Amino acid sequence: MNEPHRSDAGGRPRLLAGVSSALLPGRDDPAVTLLPRRMLLRAPILALLLALTIGFTAGSIAISIDQYHVDAGAAWPLGVLMATPLVFAARWPLASWRIAAIGLLITVFVRHGTGFMPWPVTAILALVVVLFFTGVGCDREVTLGVGAVTIVAVLLPAVLLGMPGWFGMILAGITAVVLTFGDAVGGRRSAEAQLRLREEQHRQDLARQAVLEERARIARELHDVVAHHMSVIAMQAEAAPFKIPDLPDSARETFGVVRDAAREALTETRRVVGLLRSDDEGAERAPSPGLDRLDELAAAARNSGLSVATVVVGMPRPLDAGVDLSAYRIVQESLSNAARYAPGSRVHVEIKYGREALAVTVADDGARRAPDASEGGGHGLVGMRERVTMLGGEIAAGPRDPAGWTVAAELPYGD
Repeated sequence: MNEPHRSDAGGRPRLLAGVSSALLPGRDDPAVTLLPRRMLLRAPILALLLALTIGFTAGSIAISIDQYHVDAGAAWPLGVLMATPLVFAARWPLASWRIAAIGLLITVFVRHGTGFMPWPVTAILALVVVLFFTGVGCDREVTLGVGAVTIVAVLLPAVLLGMPGWFGMILAGITAVVLTFGDAVGGRRSAEAQLRLREEQHRQDLARQAVLEERARIARELHDVVAHHMSVIAMQAEAAPFKIPDLPDSARETFGVVRDAAREALTETRRVVGLLRSDDEGAERAPSPGLDRLDELAAAARNSGLSVATVVVGMPRPLDAGVDLSAYRIVQESLSNAARYAPGSRVHVEIKYGREALAVTVADDGARRAPDASEGGGHGLVGMRERVTMLGGEIAAGPRDPAGWTVAAELPYGD
């Protein structure tokens, strides 16, 4: 769609033109694209429309001259008015119908009494195609108006000026059937478009939910890390006066201030992070996991059917709690994804202690099943990125040749 449009209750595109304005000159229809977006599908349809337009226009002119004995000076413009708008029907269906209807109406008064019906059969065929595109591209209200105007303003004058009434009823029935069929096709197209839009919105909602959930999880885990350190500070400040003999009173007061500040900070942190916990989720009592539990992760993954090999490169060093926890979670999520989307694959886990950053690489060789949005799949990488971004690191994930998946992250030590 190149211009804004409204929708009716059923979600069908609403052209910003009513029946009362359909025949007014100078009113432009909003551009409506009824053709496929892919050029491979669009080109044949455009070629077919062009061929039909040339054939129907030439046929209308030739039949007018040969069978209706209309002067060529009048046959040419009438033939163009009745059939040529077909070439624009897929882009501007309502405008194409207006022009064709005007041409047919003029022809009624020019050729009345000259044959069984005042129009060449090619002009009627062109009108049928134009009506179909109008039914597809317009909402139901406009489609009904187009049908009513076609029957009352085009077919009825022809019947009054000599065309058999029974044949006029046949043409009216054809008009109704074609518009109804076009309306059904348009309704299906609109329903499919709405479904695709809602599916995309659902995927975006899942992605946003995954980000929020992972951030809340990170906050809870960091709370446990901070709570541990704050508790240590409070206990050390409490015990210091008893460990140091002959401690000046000013030093005792200082340790008291440190102790009270640590306890207050711990209380406030627990109060704020408590809002991030669900009703049935209590505070974690176990220490935050880290790479010291890497063997446990590998063993659990082997129990799920994976063949896991782990390797540590470089000299291990103490890690900040955030780096240690994030590295653990990245390996955990990567193994979980491998078990879910590439069951039975071989997985290589490498932990490399570099000079400035910890490198975590998890690679598998399995043919992966596409994540299912209904399972909440496809969002594990979101959580990894959140953790790596928080630490100022980098992460890359993607397929590997000839098969498999690789997750590689670098986590700065933060020293």
